[in-house]
Amino acid sequence: MMDLQRRAFLAGAAALGLAQAARATSAMGTAPGPVRPTWPSLVNHYRYPEWFRDAKLGLWSHWGPQSVPGQGDWYGRFMYMQGHPMYEHHLKTYGHPSVEGMKDIQNRWKGERWDPDALIDRYKRAGAKYFVALACHHDNLDCYDSRYHAWNSLRVGPGKDVVGIWEKAARKAGLRFGVSNHAAHAWHWYQTAYGYDPTGPRKGVRYDAFRLRKRDGQGQWWDGLDPQELYTGGHAVLPDGIDSIEAMNAWHDANNGQWIESGPKDDPAYVTRWLLRQTDLIDKYRPDLVYFDDHGLPFGPVGLEAAADYYNRSIQWHGKIDVVLTAKQLSPEARFGVVQDVERGYTDHIWDEPWQTDTCIGDWFYNVARLNDKSYKTAEDVIQRLADVVSKNGNLLLSIPQPGDGSIDGEEEKILDEMTTWMKTGSEAIFGSRPWRRYGEGPTLPAVGMQNEEKAKPFTARDIRFTTNKGALYALVLGKPERDVTITSLAAGPKAGVVERVNLLGGGPLAHRRDHRGLHVEFPRQTAGFVPTLRIEGRGLV
Repeated sequence: MMDLQRRAFLAGAAALGLAQAARATSAMGTAPGPVRPTWPSLVNHYRYPEWFRDAKLGLWSHWGPQSVPGQGDWYGRFMYMQGHPMYEHHLKTYGHPSVEGMKDIQNRWKGERWDPDALIDRYKRAGAKYFVALACHHDNLDCYDSRYHAWNSLRVGPGKDVVGIWEKAARKAGLRFGVSNHAAHAWHWYQTAYGYDPTGPRKGVRYDAFRLRKRDGQGQWWDGLDPQELYTGGHAVLPDGIDSIEAMNAWHDANNGQWIESGPKDDPAYVTRWLLRQTDLIDKYRPDLVYFDDHGLPFGPVGLEAAADYYNRSIQWHGKIDVVLTAKQLSPEARFGVVQDVERGYTDHIWDEPWQTDTCIGDWFYNVARLNDKSYKTAEDVIQRLADVVSKNGNLLLSIPQPGDGSIDGEEEKILDEMTTWMKTGSEAIFGSRPWRRYGEGPTLPAVGMQNEEKAKPFTARDIRFTTNKGALYALVLGKPERDVTITSLAAGPKAGVVERVNLLGGGPLAHRRDHRGLHVEFPRQTAGFVPTLRIEGRGLV
């Protein structure tokens, strides 16, 4: 780090009360090696691992304490906002958040039906080549054996090293293993916990984060733990006197509702602790992939320090950088030093560099309403998305939400089973493939960018995606053909190559003809399944 950054880190270390300055300095220095904590150094040293380029599909356990209520995403923030459905659910189910707070929801997370080996086996059969475990979300509970954060899953909730157990199961199954770290945002995300009800019978009564200190835990289940360490401290505490839900929401929007990549100005120890926790996570579990839930790298130069540490550790482990670090909204140059992740989004062209999109079949955290109203993405949706992403040089990271007990529900099992069935015939078009000279064709043009899935229109049988693998060209038909399919990108021409064979994967040879309009393929009238895939062989096609 530069001198100014070094001083800031040591100031944070002093505020944390670490036992020895040498220990803090060692942690700050991170792993030695050729990669420096600068963007030019990351770009100069990074090369995309071939395993990642070949893998194409990862499954993600976005599972933690916020899965317990079964209400979906951001429960730990919204349960403290009177008028929000999650606040109402919490009040009815658990009690008032001045007494029963997010700390208590975390302790209700037990994972009593969690069978990691069985789940990993199911995910592998569904096509996963890598598996990612949530290490820490905005609710600030480390789901692993955390050296620098007492609020972790060995002391709270399951009483287990969740990440460590996932890691062993994934590696035993032959999958690459990754972790996701979302904790950089806890300090502003959690500020609602320092508020109060603006109306009603408990108007003005502050929530648990505002009231509780370590001494208050004597005789409680959280005896010895400091709630302020969990809730991160009052960095944007609401003033007294707000007397309407609308005014309360407006205050939150203006003061703690933004997506902020800097640390709290009044608490350098928070950023220091984040880096210590991150390097500890990497050192313990040696992940093949790290997902940062950040636009750019968290905390600017500190995020660069974490990236350099990870790459240098990989050199120690493997003799080279053989790992993947993802972040969002990167500059074009930065995408050659870190893999860009496009959350719940699309792109409209083939990227020069590998990238990843992450999405979920439902809400990120388990929402029982998705089961009840049958609003999960279908297996067909997933395979369509996989084909679209892979055709554009990307990977798909897919989350299968788990309730707090660690199981998955029957609808999710059905989705995974249908994915498994498709993979038995279609996988050769996906895994180990590379993009063709065009990603595809068809009338459906997805909206470009992050967080835009709701704008996507249904794919049709005229929407086709291309990949290449081992000398063959593959055409994945995203909709179900009701008649013959014409592939206009393979129209006859002087430099168009020669089509010699067309096979339907899992269905055998198909009759075809070619003219200036395209390659016309005669599909069976009863084509089973979804996303039928053609292997097209010949000369000069690839």
